[in-house]
Amino acid sequence: MSSMADSLVIARRNLIRMTRIPEMLLFGVIQPVMFVVLFTYVFGGSMQIGNTTDPTVYKNFLMAGIFAQTVTFATAGAGAGIADDMHKGLIDRFRSLPMARGAVLTGRTLADLVQTAITLLVLAIVALIVGWRPGSTEPTNAGKVLAGFGLLLLLGYAFTWIGALIGLSVRTPEAATSGGLIWLFPVTFISNAFVDTSQMTPWLRTIADWNPFSATVQACRELFGNPGVSTSHAWPMQHSVWASIIYSVLIVAVFRTLAVRKYRRAAS
Repeated sequence: MSSMADSLVIARRNLIRMTRIPEMLLFGVIQPVMFVVLFTYVFGGSMQIGNTTDPTVYKNFLMAGIFAQTVTFATAGAGAGIADDMHKGLIDRFRSLPMARGAVLTGRTLADLVQTAITLLVLAIVALIVGWRPGSTEPTNAGKVLAGFGLLLLLGYAFTWIGALIGLSVRTPEAATSGGLIWLFPVTFISNAFVDTSQMTPWLRTIADWNPFSATVQACRELFGNPGVSTSHAWPMQHSVWASIIYSVLIVAVFRTLAVRKYRRAAS
């Protein structure tokens, strides 16, 4: 309970900082909105989903991938923020306080989760404006749609811990930003986010089908009632909701442990 209270104090500190630097949130929202508009209108008539290139079908297929990409790209910002705190000596000041060691990282990731939730809300509104419709293929309801966004936030929170580890492992915020983006591009693009994996070569499709990112995208499509039900026999594609939860929990368990251990060594 004491550790959680300390984490909430740190989270509040980061949220207050976010309100005082609104451009952080503004730029975080603009980028995914640009992705929505560009992918919808530039690639909408050229991507084949199933047996059709109907732009409306691709639009509904795309949105789960854009949502997932947005929450994972927040990883780079989380890593840069932690690296900046280390670089400015703020972590040393926290060390002098009677607080739990892991609270600094937990509070930071919780604040990033709130920012990601705000970004997702704005992005969902933009998606509805450009024509995204839950239930376009299969019946759904508000509970399932909210569950889909819950899985997205869980994935985003899990990947934030990867960003925290990267931020603690580099010397500058610039290096943390670069390091946080390099591995995200293959993770997000070698997946089912933007294309139908049945069109990939077999070995690449296997990688995409077992990608944790793909599991969350597939789960969201099922919960949103959008097109793109996978024909793959891979377990994560056939049980995508459970796969998404398991992957995210494992990532949190592994990378939180590594990040807290790295923090203790860096702050010792």
